[in-house]
Amino acid sequence: MGTWAGFCPGSRILSLSIWLLVAARTLPHAEAEIRCASCPSPVQLQRGVRTNREAASQRSIRAEFRELGFSSLEAGLDGEHEAGDSSEDVPLFHRAEVPGQRRGGEDAALRRAKRSGPELDEFSDSGWTGGAVVDPGSQVDGQRSVRWNREDGRGINRQDEPKLSSSTFALTGDSAHNHAVVHWSGQNSSVILILTKLYDFHIGSVTESTLWRSTDYGSTYERMNDKVGSKTVLSYLYVCPSNQRKIMVLTDPEFESSVLISTDEGASYQKYRLSFFVLSLLFHPTEEDWALAYSHDQKLYSSVDFGRKWQLIHEHVTPNRFYWSVAGLDKEPDLIHMEAHTPDGNVQYVTCRAQMCTEANRNYPFPGYIDISSLVIQDDYIFIQVPTSGRATYYVSYKRDLFIQIKLPKYSLPKDLHIVSTDEKQVFAAVQEWNQNDTYNLYLSDTRGIYFTLAMENVKTTRGIGGNQMLDLYEVAGIKGMLIANKRQDSQVKTYITYNKGRDWRLLQAPAADLDGNDIHCILPFCSLHLQLQMSENPYVSGTISSKSSAPGIIVATGNIGAELSYNNVGMFVSSDAGNSWRPIFEEEHNIWFLDKGGALVAVKQPSVPTKHLWVSFDEGRQWTQHSFSSVPLFVDGVLVEAGAENQIMTVFGHFSHRSEWQLIKIDYKSIFSRKCTEEDYQTWHLHNQGEPCVMGQKQIYMKRRPGNYCMLGQDYSRILSAESCICRAHDFECDYGYERRSDGNCRPAFWFNPSTVSRSCSQGQNYFNSTGYRKVVLNNCTKGVKEMYTARKQQCPNRPPKGLVLTTKDGKLTANMGNNVTFLVHLDEGDSLRTNIQLDFGDGTAVSYSNLSWTEEGIKHIYRSAGIFRVTALAENTLGYDTTTLFLHIICPVEHVQLLAPFVIIRYKEVNISAVVLPSQSRTVTYFWWLGNNTEPVITLDGSISHTFTSEGMHTITVQVSAGSTILQDTKTIAVKEFFKSLLLSFSPNLDEFNPDIPEWRQDVGRVIKKALLQVSDFPEEQLLVAVFPGVPTAAELFLLPNKNQSEEKKKTEEELEKTSNIIVGALNQNLVEFELKPGVRVIVYNTQLTLAPLVDSSPRHSSSAMLMLLSVVFLGLAVFLIYKFKRKIPWINIYAEVNQEKEQEMIGSVGQGDSTPKITLSEFTTSKELMEKEMDARVKRGVGNACESTREIPNCTSV
Repeated sequence: MGTWAGFCPGSRILSLSIWLLVAARTLPHAEAEIRCASCPSPVQLQRGVRTNREAASQRSIRAEFRELGFSSLEAGLDGEHEAGDSSEDVPLFHRAEVPGQRRGGEDAALRRAKRSGPELDEFSDSGWTGGAVVDPGSQVDGQRSVRWNREDGRGINRQDEPKLSSSTFALTGDSAHNHAVVHWSGQNSSVILILTKLYDFHIGSVTESTLWRSTDYGSTYERMNDKVGSKTVLSYLYVCPSNQRKIMVLTDPEFESSVLISTDEGASYQKYRLSFFVLSLLFHPTEEDWALAYSHDQKLYSSVDFGRKWQLIHEHVTPNRFYWSVAGLDKEPDLIHMEAHTPDGNVQYVTCRAQMCTEANRNYPFPGYIDISSLVIQDDYIFIQVPTSGRATYYVSYKRDLFIQIKLPKYSLPKDLHIVSTDEKQVFAAVQEWNQNDTYNLYLSDTRGIYFTLAMENVKTTRGIGGNQMLDLYEVAGIKGMLIANKRQDSQVKTYITYNKGRDWRLLQAPAADLDGNDIHCILPFCSLHLQLQMSENPYVSGTISSKSSAPGIIVATGNIGAELSYNNVGMFVSSDAGNSWRPIFEEEHNIWFLDKGGALVAVKQPSVPTKHLWVSFDEGRQWTQHSFSSVPLFVDGVLVEAGAENQIMTVFGHFSHRSEWQLIKIDYKSIFSRKCTEEDYQTWHLHNQGEPCVMGQKQIYMKRRPGNYCMLGQDYSRILSAESCICRAHDFECDYGYERRSDGNCRPAFWFNPSTVSRSCSQGQNYFNSTGYRKVVLNNCTKGVKEMYTARKQQCPNRPPKGLVLTTKDGKLTANMGNNVTFLVHLDEGDSLRTNIQLDFGDGTAVSYSNLSWTEEGIKHIYRSAGIFRVTALAENTLGYDTTTLFLHIICPVEHVQLLAPFVIIRYKEVNISAVVLPSQSRTVTYFWWLGNNTEPVITLDGSISHTFTSEGMHTITVQVSAGSTILQDTKTIAVKEFFKSLLLSFSPNLDEFNPDIPEWRQDVGRVIKKALLQVSDFPEEQLLVAVFPGVPTAAELFLLPNKNQSEEKKKTEEELEKTSNIIVGALNQNLVEFELKPGVRVIVYNTQLTLAPLVDSSPRHSSSAMLMLLSVVFLGLAVFLIYKFKRKIPWINIYAEVNQEKEQEMIGSVGQGDSTPKITLSEFTTSKELMEKEMDARVKRGVGNACESTREIPNCTSV
């Protein structure tokens, strides 16, 4: 989620901190990009911010935001940003080394209207060659003045015109510097600070810098490098918003990490080393010594002594998502709001105090995880987005109350949402819906910011510098409820205006005549005036539209006349009556600023060509007087006006050529005023909307200076003379949530909205307000009239059955780890919440019951002690009926180990069982993926076993992957597929058990040693002999004698060869000739158990009777062993030794566990093959029937359901 605006938080009228960032130095096109001085992040200004009260009053809602995501943006259009200020002066200019930048996403050439005559003539008049530099302090008094009259369209020489006094200062030696940071603190101060620097775009850092200081309003400047350190490279300049005398300057971290602190407006500095690299600063809005610093490694620090000492607050904080407390809302003035990451990668909304932010002192206002970069704190509101699958869900907290889900129209289905403004006791939100790409819909909320209704569809966006989107929406300064927007309609874009916050929109009436007095035939709705609504990113370049709260009703904008908005053949237009009528003032684009609290206008041509003139108008743009401010034409990069001091000084920033030094021209315009204004110099002006005097429910009368009077306002005066409430009429009401305006102008319920729905909080005996389908426009001051007809009516709450019961988990997930708290949320659309019983069955044999819904508001918590899939059922019931809903919850136990169990050798065309043992064992919550042989696609099962038939001989690979939650584990085995084979059971001298750790790697190594020992007593081919060591203790193994792959066809001969080899090996085993050395001094003897599990196994029918006899023998023997095991405690003379092993033998299916107190078998007990077989079968039986989640030494306990 984001917020949009063109301003910076917390700068005041007297704060003129600026970041002069981009003024491209090419002769054909010189463009400027500015970023706000108070923005917390000087590197990535993705969050929009508010400016000082004066700039904020411009009501610009030029939104800047990222294309994707719920990015933050702080727009407050009402003055101070009480949540905190970062008065970093913003780089305003940088030169032509920055390629490819365009204003407003359009080709700059298209944005420049007709270029003609006067400016080009200035080159020949002055004989300018591009290399001249005016000496510091040179005066240009007495230069020519010309008055330009709209009626005759020409300039008139006036020798008696007042002259401008100006002086120029060149920042000598800084010609290579491509960034300039300027700060004029105002407050009757004469100090101006300028930081110029050379930013190397290839290495991404500052390589040179110079700090300049003026104490005479910019007439002269002193180089301050010696006072900050001649070799110190400075990167950023920050000014405390609550005390402009306090300044912080940061060094470039590529050279050193330090902060230089000044408390005397930059006259002297103290350097303090930092243990971290500062990316941005955020000052407290009222406490001058409090600041937050964000580091390059995402750590947030706080200082309460203006940067001398810093204390770590929190690690892993999201960039630009930290805020100071808001006065009147937060109890502690040093409270910090931030968005922080948890160790497992989730994001939380965290609050704590600046100097007490330990884990124990942290609070979590929203009890759950939120989406990254979604926390926005603005005025009375806090916004977040919660992570959900599919649809975005947004929450708002009004005046620090509980978070409530934002209600947009049901099928808006937003892809993106940005907060535009929150300053007029409601929220403006721009929403890009599922079917939109380059437009947004504008929504307005109720006072609490919960219920949103549509104000305008398909508001155009413009691609800005850096690829950011800017919303074409402008809020006129000084007039409440007045907005101008560009709307895309079919394939055209048209400009609309509203006087009642989007309740009604209309096209702009084009001027009646052009600059030459010729009539303009432009008939609505086929032809109208269209305006470009991009606020400049540079506060010292006016942008394409501007207004001022101290000059209500005056709007100056770039635009065109026609059927749609165009960037060709544009001109400058002005309105003196709040957009009701418009006049053309220039045929070319100009930057226009308000002088003398809005009493005069000053215009300078766009910086594509150099100029030495500016134009001033005292009659709201009807007549313009030309004044010279330089003897040499200058590329004007920006103008600093109205510092808030009592003097009348403005400063022009520019350059003579793209290689020249920075030129700073100080202009004192006091001389153009003949006197101070008196009461006779003012007149009244009635705000109206095409003759309708009632705007936002009242008749407003303003005081304005009479056009043409050359008097000076000097200071603010009472602008609203009177405001009288009007009788309420239909246009004072907008459609309520769930209602849509139809073609007849009436509000009717949307198809998805049930107007009879009553809030569940409405209980019998209480009252509620039943909507009429309308709600009064916020801040509308009308009274009586139709107010009673349209206002929601007070009614008694009806007694009704529960309906619309919804059961969810708090985090929106359907999985949870065993042993963790699961919080269930119960929501009821209809029903008496105080008289409806809620029952919740968790599905694991436990249930809870509540007498009413109020007990469940914070959620119902439950801990599951076993893994599985649980059916959770909720029941809402009262005397009139009931409603029920079900949720299936997967409780998982983290998988730590998987073992694939399969025979080492199998018979071709015979079905074989393959199983996977998961530890800890889980039922129904694990998915198995099987790759068998050369299969490219897996077989997917929910069971841990699978049957398969191999059709070809050879070595085959089997792989299983186990997926449980976010964990995936894998095991792989290789098996041999043959027509027939011979196998022998092997046992070992008991000393081997003492060194058996019972892990797969050990068994593989020992198997290779045994194979090597057997090859020494037989000349059988190595590749046809396999040894498989069984898991568990006592250690046992199986020897496989395989036929040669080329001998399967000569079956009888091969069988004889296998039998012969088997006899040789058995003879050697019986004579104790097979042994190996496990370690020095430890020799292990290999024995034959004289019982083969598969004397000679093949797939032919002639062996079926012997195979069946063998199978019956094994079954009978297994049953006998089981009976003996079952009753062994009742037969004192029987002593059976068996081991419950961790792992399962290959031919068994199921899970096993290992005990810690198993006795060892001694050599005297290991004498006969019959006894050994009984023990082996006993162990296998126990492993087959043991608990799959039995506690072992390696795996924690996890009981399955």
